[in-house]
Amino acid sequence: MTQPNPDLSVNLQRLAAWNTAARRRQSFRSLQDIHRRGLSFRAPAVLPLAMARRPALAMTPALERLMGAPSFCAIVIAQEDRILFEHHAPDFATDQLHSLQSITKTFAHLALARLIEGGRIDPARPVGEYVPESGDAYVRASVQQVLDMDVASNFAEDYDAPYAPCPQRGTPVGYARQEIAMGWRLPPDGEPEFGVRGFAAGLVAAPRGDDSTTRYTSPNTDMLGWIIERASGRSLASHVDEIVAEAGLEATFHISADCEGVPVLSGGGVMTARDLARYGLLIARRGGAFMRDAMSGAGTRYGVSPTLRYRNHLMSNGTWVGHPGYAGQFLMVDPAKKASAAFFSVLETEYGEREGYFAEVISGLEAVLRRLD
Repeated sequence: MTQPNPDLSVNLQRLAAWNTAARRRQSFRSLQDIHRRGLSFRAPAVLPLAMARRPALAMTPALERLMGAPSFCAIVIAQEDRILFEHHAPDFATDQLHSLQSITKTFAHLALARLIEGGRIDPARPVGEYVPESGDAYVRASVQQVLDMDVASNFAEDYDAPYAPCPQRGTPVGYARQEIAMGWRLPPDGEPEFGVRGFAAGLVAAPRGDDSTTRYTSPNTDMLGWIIERASGRSLASHVDEIVAEAGLEATFHISADCEGVPVLSGGGVMTARDLARYGLLIARRGGAFMRDAMSGAGTRYGVSPTLRYRNHLMSNGTWVGHPGYAGQFLMVDPAKKASAAFFSVLETEYGEREGYFAEVISGLEAVLRRLD
């Protein structure tokens, strides 16, 4: 018997070895080789993007600061069928794959948009009507609450949470346990593997309170994937395949799969920066009532910002929609301008976080999108 995979082992920081500060930058470029299991998809036709460079966009001060930081990896600004601006760090190639982390959650938005607009799902109905075995935290919650990160449970999205032993039912559960379900780390010795749906169904409801703050919980996305599958009558993987084809991605799209073969929509996606820009253009093209509702100002209040809302599994300030990803990723889409900004970076702090960093990223991407016609 060989030794356990050293990439998936856990160190004294309670992080998987691949996600430690010294290894994170390289690991984000090879997550498709690190996770236990994965699926890959190729689009049947590539969306061509002509080069129409606007070098003056590089002189946006907020963007200059982002590109000059040691964390920077890549940025691609695209509009309609053109790349207007593209810049990569010296150690990052144009065809380099990179982990999307939680930007992957937007696949749930796209898949659900058609099911909701087509009358297959009523977001006001409880999750239990679509997935009766969804568990205590979700069975009575509405689909809309899950979409808006408005479900309170015993899960906490903290990256330094205890890894083992398996907590007793109802006690706090941290993100380290979610990563076992995702196939991003091994279970503790003697504990069997479990998938993302079983993990979500095992969570316990907690008092909601009366504020409107976003309760960011990655298992919410995996629950939405389950709802998508049940309501549509076809596999979640088929929805991913459909979205990849519609986006016209050029390179292979990789996504982690759990021990039951379920695509990990909560954070398992891997693609190039150019393809992330293409994917953003798809979000812009789709539009529709579900998108407009995401930009309406409804939903939960994201962080301390007075303008940002989390609605329909997207973040929005009313002008753009987008989503962040752990340790420095961001996709911003301006539907009115048919433009997208794909941004990759890797914070090499202990837990991949730095206070105020995403506010800087948002400011930089907003500034450059404002300059587009």
